[in-house]
Amino acid sequence: MNDSSWGAPPHAGYWAPSDGGPVPGAAPAGPTYDAHNAQQTRPMPIVPDVSAHGGDQDDDRGAARLGGPLFRDESPTAQPHPAVPQNPEPMHDAPQPAPAPQKKSAGRDLGAAIGVGVGLGAVIVASLFIVKAVFVGVVAVAVVVGLWELTKRLDERKGIKAPIVPLAVGGAAMVVAGYVRGAEGAWVAMALTALAVLVWRMTEPPEGYLKDVTAGVFAAFYVPFLATFVAMMLTAEDGPRRVFMFLLLTVVSDTGAYAVGWRFGRHKLAPRISPGKTREGLLGAVSFAMVAGALCMQFLIDDGMWWQGLLLGLAVAASATLGDLGESMIKRDLGIKDMGTLLPGHGGIMDRLDSLLPTAPVVWLLLVLFVGSG
Repeated sequence: MNDSSWGAPPHAGYWAPSDGGPVPGAAPAGPTYDAHNAQQTRPMPIVPDVSAHGGDQDDDRGAARLGGPLFRDESPTAQPHPAVPQNPEPMHDAPQPAPAPQKKSAGRDLGAAIGVGVGLGAVIVASLFIVKAVFVGVVAVAVVVGLWELTKRLDERKGIKAPIVPLAVGGAAMVVAGYVRGAEGAWVAMALTALAVLVWRMTEPPEGYLKDVTAGVFAAFYVPFLATFVAMMLTAEDGPRRVFMFLLLTVVSDTGAYAVGWRFGRHKLAPRISPGKTREGLLGAVSFAMVAGALCMQFLIDDGMWWQGLLLGLAVAASATLGDLGESMIKRDLGIKDMGTLLPGHGGIMDRLDSLLPTAPVVWLLLVLFVGSG
C-alpha cells in the first residue's frame, strides 16, 4: 500500500513545533508519526455507526458510547490520552430498596361491613326471640327490598321491565302465607303471584312481553318463594332456635370460606364466575360449618344428634356456595359488582341474601327429616 491511499493532500508535510513550518525532505503525512510529536495531536473521534444497531433495538449500549468521553469538550492538555472505549461496561444502577409487600385487601370497607352486620344481626335476633310475627315482618320487608333491587338492575342493564307492584305485593303475601299455612300456602301464593305478573304486564305494549314476564316469574321464585322456608321453620315449637341455627351456619360458612381462602387460597374454584373464590376457601367453609352444625344440633335442637349436625353443616356449605355463585352469575351477566348500595360495606340486600335464600329450603328439609316439623 502506498502513502496516497490514506487520502493525504500532495502538499501535506510534517510540521515541526520549533518554527511552525514544514521541514524539507520530511516524510509525508501518513500512518506513521513521530512518537514525541504524536502526543501533541488530538485524535479524531470515532463516531459509532448508530444505524448498525437499528431503531428500537438501540439499547443502553449505544447510549453508553454516545455519552462517553469522545464527545466531551476538553482540551488536549487536560486529557492528553483520551480513552476510546470500544465496549464499555454498563454502569450498574444503585441498589434500590425492595418494594414493600402488598397486603391483601378484602376489597370493601371492613369497618362499615362489621358495623352494619352487627346492627342487622341485633335486629334479627331481637325480633326472632321476642315476637315471631315481628321477624316474619322483617323477612317480608327484606324480600320486597330485594325484589326492588333485582328488578331495577334488570331494567337498567338489560331493559327488562319485570312488574314490581305485583311482585312486591305477592312476595310479602307469600312469606306470610308460608308462616300461616305452611308449604301449601306458599305454593298457592306463588301461583297467584305468577298469574298477577302475567296479567299486570298486559297493560303495557306487547313488545318484550315474554322476557318481562319470564323475569318476573323468576324473581318471584328466586326471592320470596325461597324465603318462605325461613317462615316455615319458624312455625315449629323450637322455631326461633331453628332459624337462629340456619342463620348462624350460613354466616359461619361464609366466614370460614373468607378466612381460609384469604390466607391460604391458591387454586381458583370457579374463575369465570367468581375469581375470588378458591378451593381452599370451600374447604374452610365446609370445615367451619360442619363443626358449628354438630355443636348446634347437639345443644340447640331438641332430639338433635351431633352427626346430624355434621351432615347439616356440609349441606349448608354446599348450598351457600352455590347460592353465592348463582348470584355472581347474575351480576356478571348484568355487568355490575353489587345489586345495590343500601348497606355500606355489603352492597345491597340481595348481596346478603344470595347465600341465605338457597340454603333455607335445604335446612328446612333436613330438620324435618332429622327431628320432624315440630
